Amino acid sequence: MPEGDSVRRTAARLHEALAGRPLLRAELRWGDLGGVDLAGRTVTDVTAYGKHLLAHLAPGGGPSTRVATTPEVGLTLHSHLRMDGKWIVYRTGARRWPSASDHRVRAVLGGAEWTAEGHWLGMLDLLPTADEPQLLGHLGPDIMADDFPDHGLGVALQRVSRAPERRIGAVLLDQTVVAGIGTIYMSESLFVRRTSPWTPAGEVDVAAVLDVARNQLLRSVKLPVPNTTGDPRRGQQMYVHGISGRPCRRCGTTIRVAPVGDPPRDRPAFYCPTCQPGPTPTDDGKPRAPLGSVPARPFSTRNNGLWRR
Repeated sequence: MPEGDSVRRTAARLHEALAGRPLLRAELRWGDLGGVDLAGRTVTDVTAYGKHLLAHLAPGGGPSTRVATTPEVGLTLHSHLRMDGKWIVYRTGARRWPSASDHRVRAVLGGAEWTAEGHWLGMLDLLPTADEPQLLGHLGPDIMADDFPDHGLGVALQRVSRAPERRIGAVLLDQTVVAGIGTIYMSESLFVRRTSPWTPAGEVDVAAVLDVARNQLLRSVKLPVPNTTGDPRRGQQMYVHGISGRPCRRCGTTIRVAPVGDPPRDRPAFYCPTCQPGPTPTDDGKPRAPLGSVPARPFSTRNNGLWRR
């Protein structure tokens, strides 16, 4: 699933292509939104909050019978990429308008210069911008927000303190605690802090872990692909994520992976048993084959599964 850095890159790309320009043609291929006409509305900006994309549309255009609003009300088009979603941008006219039979396409926003297509989107909502807090209000603070160190961090730590017995790996993945961290930056930040993903959060310096995760995300948002090590070579961009069965860069121990969190919301946590001492699913000392990750198939609706080599 795309994490905060990937979503921010997508928001920046959409903002550069669409912001400040009116939509000449738009189509929302999503349930009741199919009857909404956004043509004539100007995209004021496209932003990200955690893993959520928000395209803000200025008042204008015609009235909508499917959304409780009028032309005088600004709108927010909200999308979530989930596992397989993506937005692609191309120069208007460079390709045909996607046919109605193209089941990949969930939204199309066409301006005079650029057109954006949303493929395999996991969520799509259209609502008055004034109602945006009702959609995102349950989320924790955005870890990549400018005010996170001064404001959001305190909110996140307060939410962590409500359940100090929860495993830190599951806490970091909980978007109601802090928004924007996924399996990559959960595993990578905990490796840097030498902390087992299964350590109770009350025993962890959570502020330090969040600081590492934030810096990793902010660094990666400027790169074409996530990178926490600073090494651009293929297969060397990560410390532990996605490389179970290979030796740890730090100590040479075999990297492992096991689920963290309660089913069905458990996710794979990659870790080094030596560098990250503490409770783990494989700390009984018995010899066993390393666990590996199965790459998600194209357009799959699942996260990486786990299997024994």
